[in-house]
Amino acid sequence: MTIASNNLLMKKTSFASVLLFISSFSFAQKSGKPSYKQLQEYEGVYHYTDHQKVSFAASPKDTVLVAIINQSEYVLKNEGPDAFSSKFDTIRFLRNTDNLPFAYIKQNDTFTLISKNVFFPKTMWYPRLKGKDIYQYTIPENIHDGITVGHINKTILDTSLLTEMMRKIITGAYPNVHSILISKDGKLVFEQYFYQYTRDSVQELRSASKSIYSAITGIAIDKGFIKSKNETVLSYFPEYSLHNMTDAKKRITIENLLTQQTGLDCDISNPRSEGNETIMDYTDDWVKFTLDLPMIDTPGGKGMYCSGNPVTLGRIVEKATHSPLLQFAARNLFEPLQFNNYKWDFAPDKSNAENYCQVYLTPREMSKFGLLYLNKGIWNGKQIISSDFVAASFEKHSVIQGVDYGYLWWHKYLDADGVRYYTKAAQGNGGQRIYVLKEQNMVVVITGGNYNSPTPSDELMRKYILPSFNKKK
Repeated sequence: MTIASNNLLMKKTSFASVLLFISSFSFAQKSGKPSYKQLQEYEGVYHYTDHQKVSFAASPKDTVLVAIINQSEYVLKNEGPDAFSSKFDTIRFLRNTDNLPFAYIKQNDTFTLISKNVFFPKTMWYPRLKGKDIYQYTIPENIHDGITVGHINKTILDTSLLTEMMRKIITGAYPNVHSILISKDGKLVFEQYFYQYTRDSVQELRSASKSIYSAITGIAIDKGFIKSKNETVLSYFPEYSLHNMTDAKKRITIENLLTQQTGLDCDISNPRSEGNETIMDYTDDWVKFTLDLPMIDTPGGKGMYCSGNPVTLGRIVEKATHSPLLQFAARNLFEPLQFNNYKWDFAPDKSNAENYCQVYLTPREMSKFGLLYLNKGIWNGKQIISSDFVAASFEKHSVIQGVDYGYLWWHKYLDADGVRYYTKAAQGNGGQRIYVLKEQNMVVVITGGNYNSPTPSDELMRKYILPSFNKKK
């Protein structure tokens, strides 16, 4: 949970008056881990930063308190009476004269309860409810969405391994996996959903959205709106009076944004980086924030993972095409791929601090996007993205955190029983993955909710999907 953020908090109350409440009324919770019934006292919808909301829910399965922002769920650790922490923050709930929680404090600010009238379905806590927890393979349904379906027995995939994978997910050995889809030889042959998620559920892509930004940029180049990937970034922003201006900054190109090699001081792996995205999140203009950063390397040099780069590309596409980014994407990518349930709020400013300008797609739509790249930019006989741009996306241009990197695509390898497999992957926090495996003629989509914590996505690939191909080695 990024209850980590700085700025003005909704519905602040006086900190002094809060202290009076704390001193006047004792906490209901005794020492030791709170019970499920005690955790239920905190349930409700509360105010959160910048006019947003957060819900708190008590898990009957794990007896923990969970914070929910948009679709993201963050498990909170109990730190004592009325106190809980996430990876980034510690919060303390406050009680009223009836000894019931009515607000919480984060740092020196207070958020108040909006409503206790909130429903948390049982399905959100269990991968499969009893009575529906017996796995039996079925062919994915043909819903005439442009996807061809097929039977898994006509592939090399090992059904016994997939059955074992399903058993472990359903029993909770691999928690918070939302969906797994496998497309082999152009056909969707495996499609499973868990918890409250279904085929029609639009899911967060998080940083897997970066590969969508790459595709949209490629289409804008293909269509001539952007003349070349070698155009300079600053030429698109004459209205900005930028800080830390240098000749090197003037040389940053669109391709440098695509390869995360701008040279700007923006690196998610460095907590001291001035481009730290938790700072950027609550600024008025993410693009200007990014371009204001000092240079610490030359353009085309060190690869540094920076969320400001794709949103800058998004703004460039808007300027080049004279249309909102979503409108251009819908016309040139989403609609040709027959996407129907997508969502994309591209507003690179503090209004998007907990949404991150990310794309929301169904897992089937994610599969189609992966198949588009597997098929060199062609979908149902139509060239959507040029084969040249797809090929360039899948070439190594930089190295980020020790992993080869293309045009906002990760080039990663996975070892399965001693055999190494090379993938191109769009990936995001929580376990969102679109794996494209050219040699195996396969696309695998995995979505999940393991935010800010280890995700089993790569392990599921290594243990249960890729070993099927070892027989051919």
